[in-house]
Amino acid sequence: MNTEALNRALYGSKLTAYKLMRGTTYSLSILSIGLLILAHGVVEDPKQLNILFRSIDAILAIFVIIYILRILYAFERAKFLKRTWFEGVLMAIVFLNELFTYGFGIPLIYDVFGSMGIPLSVEWYRVSVSLYMLVFLTVELIQTRIHLKTLQLKPSVTFLLSFIVLILLGTGLLMLPKMTTTTEGMKFIDALFMATSASCVTGLAVVDPGTYFTFSGQVVLLLLIQMGGLGILTFATFFASLMRQGVGVKQHVAMHELLESESLFSAKGLLRKLIYLTLTIESIGAVMIFMTWGNEVQFTDLGSKIFFSVFHAVSAFCNAGFSLFPEGLYTSPVRLSYTLHLVVAMLIIFGGLGFPAIIDIFSPVAMRARMNAPWKNWKMLTRVVVYTSVVLLAVGTVGFFLLEYYNSLAKLTFAEAVIASFFQSVTTRTAGFNTVDISALNAPTLIMFMFLMFIGASPGSTGGGIKTTTFTVILFAVATTVRNKRNLEIGRRTIPHSVAYKAFTVFTFAAIFNIMFIFVLSISDSQYDIISLAFEQVSAFATVGLSTGITGGLSDVGKSIIILSMYIGRVGSLTLALALSTRAASTAYKYPDSHLPVG
Repeated sequence: MNTEALNRALYGSKLTAYKLMRGTTYSLSILSIGLLILAHGVVEDPKQLNILFRSIDAILAIFVIIYILRILYAFERAKFLKRTWFEGVLMAIVFLNELFTYGFGIPLIYDVFGSMGIPLSVEWYRVSVSLYMLVFLTVELIQTRIHLKTLQLKPSVTFLLSFIVLILLGTGLLMLPKMTTTTEGMKFIDALFMATSASCVTGLAVVDPGTYFTFSGQVVLLLLIQMGGLGILTFATFFASLMRQGVGVKQHVAMHELLESESLFSAKGLLRKLIYLTLTIESIGAVMIFMTWGNEVQFTDLGSKIFFSVFHAVSAFCNAGFSLFPEGLYTSPVRLSYTLHLVVAMLIIFGGLGFPAIIDIFSPVAMRARMNAPWKNWKMLTRVVVYTSVVLLAVGTVGFFLLEYYNSLAKLTFAEAVIASFFQSVTTRTAGFNTVDISALNAPTLIMFMFLMFIGASPGSTGGGIKTTTFTVILFAVATTVRNKRNLEIGRRTIPHSVAYKAFTVFTFAAIFNIMFIFVLSISDSQYDIISLAFEQVSAFATVGLSTGITGGLSDVGKSIIILSMYIGRVGSLTLALALSTRAASTAYKYPDSHLPVG
């Protein structure tokens, strides 16, 4: 039977077949996620685990069959394979593994990784299956969401809800018995705190992630950091476009707001670059961290060393600040690993610059264009981000060096002190790693840190704070007012007054939130001094994660305040305000002018 005859034979049943395949895929995705949660977090009996994993393998086999049927029903099969190449590769891996495992009695994946010297445990295989199922379920949810015409939400509301869903899912998973090393499991408030801290890439912790969580719990933490750093909407939209025919305009509007790009078109084109760039930088970072651990850092096996490298690379690039060492990078095995510190610092800087700026500077297209036209400058956003970041890093480095030279840096050589000062200046830009004892720092240093944390990273990045561009616009707006100039100008460009209004609005919201939360913390946790409480609050709001060591001792009310602060800091106070506000009926009017004395 030729291709045309096959297409004619299948044409009549195409709609029915697609409806059945879609419903089956959706149902089995949910079922398999449930089975994986049971296997990862609840069931311990080996016989029951064996049944669960055989059931999951059966579901994967059905997915392979459905994918083959979709190829048959796609009348332009070459285009279909090209469009769904990622899913095709996954299905091929699943097919080969199940064929060898159940057909020939040879566990293919285990044997391949075993021959490479990586002891691939059952947990590693569970993680791979979990990732695939999570992606598949997310795609199905997006496709269903597109057809739900009755649910009309603003993109900003969708963005806020996506983080709430991610946090609640993370909380539920971290409360499962097999996620922690303790017999009683994790309290709800503590699980909510850790899930929020990971999803909002903050890094504040009420427990030690390296010893309190099992491998499964650490993987959940890693996934929350990765999806929270870039936004779950980013991942969902990316995989939907990668595995299917794409997504609608509403999803691109959400991406436009999330990435803070210049236009809807640039947001659409930025999405794939963002994911590929992230995975590339994190992969290179993981390899460099793997090579710079040093002989004094001991790991149980090669797989553990790889996981530690990947975890810290993702945590650094996403500006999360989570570490699997008890005292972070201040822990004795890595405290003096200055090459490692510099690698982590570079990952933090890349993550904090913002994706639009990184692409403008480092993308092959942009570099080729500047080579052909050397007079061509960076975009305005890139120039503001880079110059402001350099100035803030320099101020932080010099300030820390001078303030702490006879305190926390006293036992270090000049070169070690400079590197430590540079690292702490970098980490205050919403990263949260530390190579010194934060609780031992002088009060002026903590105040300087709060200033740097409050400013934070850049727009479109994984970091928090009011953002470098907001700070720069406010400074120039103040200078414009003092000099009695009519227009706000930066780099021979006139900045609209609406941008200045937005910058002052962001600053005002941030200042009000922090003052209000510090006031509540001073009542609920009065056992701590006000500097420590203020430092903790600003660190949470700016999604930094640095702490003087009071996080675990906070009351439930204090933890709730920090949780709320981390969430508001991640989604943005202005985004939250816009999502909760109602649009004015009309703005096409103006009241008479009136003079009001100020100052």
